[in-house]
Amino acid sequence: MSVATDTGIKARIHPSPNHGQRAPGAPIDMVVLHYTGMPSAEAALQRLCDPRAEVSAHYFVDENGSVLQCVPESRRAWHAGRSFWKGETDINSRSIGVEIVNPGHEHGYRPFPAAQIEAVIALVRDICERHRIDPWMVLGHSDIASDRKEDPGELFPWDRLAASGIGLYVPPFPLGSGLFMQQGDSGQPVEALQSMLALYGYEMDITGEFDLKTRQAVTAFQRHFRQEKVDGVVDQSTIETLNALLRKLPSMSGTAGAGA
Repeated sequence: MSVATDTGIKARIHPSPNHGQRAPGAPIDMVVLHYTGMPSAEAALQRLCDPRAEVSAHYFVDENGSVLQCVPESRRAWHAGRSFWKGETDINSRSIGVEIVNPGHEHGYRPFPAAQIEAVIALVRDICERHRIDPWMVLGHSDIASDRKEDPGELFPWDRLAASGIGLYVPPFPLGSGLFMQQGDSGQPVEALQSMLALYGYEMDITGEFDLKTRQAVTAFQRHFRQEKVDGVVDQSTIETLNALLRKLPSMSGTAGAGA
């Protein structure tokens, strides 16, 4: 008798031993999307199921659109690593992790096939509906670990997901002139930028100093929401896109992220 998956879409069980108990009382209120970042799907799946690697994810979506469930949703998969969002640091205890097959920036990053994205959309929609996950809590690995991660990257079609009702998204403000600030700058405008990034959820110290950590958060924001130019420099397009995104949050109260 085959074991049933948690999802309502077509998927198969491919168990990984790499999981543990979720923290007591932690709600499942996030979905984190990753790319596998390895030369082949086979190598990535083997690593996710290797107890020596100590990494895993709940779901694995191949380029042909096939879906595997590696860890039960009730269990804490090991996909987020050291991470932060809206004051929370044990992201693994409160999230569902989805690995999307793509070689990533180190092994020949390429666009995600249509069949794969269609499967991701169906899977994430199903997860969000069952767990009542808010749109602004569907995130990329780079959002929650901006100092060390780039996935799923600037080629991932967040706009396609948004058109299907998944995630919080706004059309990016067009590129143009208007350099606002960059690493090395300081002052009240930098403090305002840091406050906005923290309000959305990024890990950010409100110092008024545009340091490396600020640049990494800006880069992560651009990689998700302003993909045409990812450089960590704040221009008018970046600031207007961030402003528009914040305006789409249902309430400004209670959404600010805590400092590091």
